[in-house]
Amino acid sequence: MSDKYIYDFIKYALAEDIGDGDHSSLACIPKKKKGKSQLIIKDDGVLAGIDIGQKIFQAIDSKTNLDVKIIDGQAIKKGDIALIVEGKIQSLLMAERIVLNVMQRMSGIATSTNQYAEKIKDLKTQILDTRKTTPGFRYFEKKAVELGGGVNHRMGLYDMIMLKDNHIDFAGGVEKAIRKVHKYLQKNQKMLKIEVEARSLDEVKEIIGVGGVDRIMLDNFSLEETREAVKLINGQFETESSGGITHETIRDYAKCGVDFVSVGALTHQIKSLDMSLKAI
Repeated sequence: MSDKYIYDFIKYALAEDIGDGDHSSLACIPKKKKGKSQLIIKDDGVLAGIDIGQKIFQAIDSKTNLDVKIIDGQAIKKGDIALIVEGKIQSLLMAERIVLNVMQRMSGIATSTNQYAEKIKDLKTQILDTRKTTPGFRYFEKKAVELGGGVNHRMGLYDMIMLKDNHIDFAGGVEKAIRKVHKYLQKNQKMLKIEVEARSLDEVKEIIGVGGVDRIMLDNFSLEETREAVKLINGQFETESSGGITHETIRDYAKCGVDFVSVGALTHQIKSLDMSLKAI
């Protein structure tokens, strides 16, 4: 993702939070007074967002000095100091909540992803995120998934063809949907991977019969159906299990032999990791 995207996000976040000024700080902190704060970790987990946090501090005041103690992707525990920042106190206070909001959520996602990844670390299956993300914050949430040991699915609607149940129904069936996609890609000279969602073993067979796709998603399949689908597909296409897969069931699905398991909960059912920025 480009630096412009990141700095546009910071600009909008600052505008939302600061408005015409941080009047609490302006009222009682001298403009030129300097100070130092430390970012204290209050939960065990995986750190994510330290790079973005640095950019937020620098965007507010380029003369702010930062001493990073723990980098993104590293394990953290309660009591750790992740960052020490020094600069104008007004600048530190303006950045505080935005930095914490970003880092707490990203670290929560990275921590949850890591917990899933640990369940299947000895198997070939990889964990995917989804588009169930916070509008305007998707890049950061997907970056956190990577830092936690997961893999990004598509970033959005533009970088992969994914024919879900509604596409198939509106297009008039699996075969018609796939045929139309190939015509569209050829006409528009686009090279995009194609994934098709299957809702039953019959649809798996139909997709195999049509061919011309890269991956088949097995949506809400039981373990028995998943094993049968993997056997039917027999390595012709990538396979992905999806739909309500939890910490308790992810290993069982991975052992069925699928290449990927997608978990929407990675980004939309998250408890932020607790941390605070305190004056030294």
